Amino acid sequence: MNSEFVLTLSCPERPGILHAVTSFLLGHGCDITEHQQFDDTEHGSVFLRTSFSAPTDGVTLDGLRDEFAPVAAGFGMEWQLRDAAVKPRVLVMVSKFDHCLADLLYRWRSDALDAEIVLVVSNHPDLEPLAAAEGVPFQHVPVTAATKPEAEALLLDLVEEHRIDLVVLARYMQVLSDDLCKQLEGRAINIHHSFLPSFAGAKPYHQAHRRGVKLVGATAHYVTADLDEGPIIEQEIIRVDHRAGPERLVTVGRDAERLALARAVNWHCQGRILLHGNRTVVFS
Repeated sequence: MNSEFVLTLSCPERPGILHAVTSFLLGHGCDITEHQQFDDTEHGSVFLRTSFSAPTDGVTLDGLRDEFAPVAAGFGMEWQLRDAAVKPRVLVMVSKFDHCLADLLYRWRSDALDAEIVLVVSNHPDLEPLAAAEGVPFQHVPVTAATKPEAEALLLDLVEEHRIDLVVLARYMQVLSDDLCKQLEGRAINIHHSFLPSFAGAKPYHQAHRRGVKLVGATAHYVTADLDEGPIIEQEIIRVDHRAGPERLVTVGRDAERLALARAVNWHCQGRILLHGNRTVVFS
């Protein structure tokens, strides 16, 4: 039985990149099972994701990394090579809204999420029974203005202790500090309604109803120090009409949030997202 690996890379565009990758894989007896590539002609960059199988006899992840490093250096590549069988370890952060957490737990339990949810952290105790029902440890970390530095330090300790690969803010209603955002750069995903920057503040769906919006949506993005302005991964929209009151808009908005967040988490964990400045390349 073969082992499955995923190679992702980005580098300045020049002839020979694909040839170098495929020749390397062929030379190690590997078989490409999926390949996607994007050439950004505007910025002269190339992005690539290649899934491949390798014979278990004599081919290891560390060995492939060591031998591919000189190839990558020759093209100035930023790259990652991972074992597709190893699911990233995920920490989910929540407050009181349960819809995104419930959806992620269901997908995880039904093997529809290519991740391992190992811990739920919340600034409120309300959702502990939901996590416990799925056998996931729950950590209550209260946050006040006075205790925020200590709470964030504890979060980082939990990330290290549980060897967390991805932090998911599943309607976590606390603003992370700039320092924490920087420490979690590229490995923290947030979800929010897509009305922003319109209808900011309390009751955004009620504000949207008063304006007669016809589209309700959600945006999943990487967390950065710029609040709700990190690189966008996925957006979901659902059409509504004049019959939808504020409560219906809230329900539709939660559906959009669940869908957008689940896709973003799955794509990240499958190595399908490459950062491109304040944008993303998503090989969905």
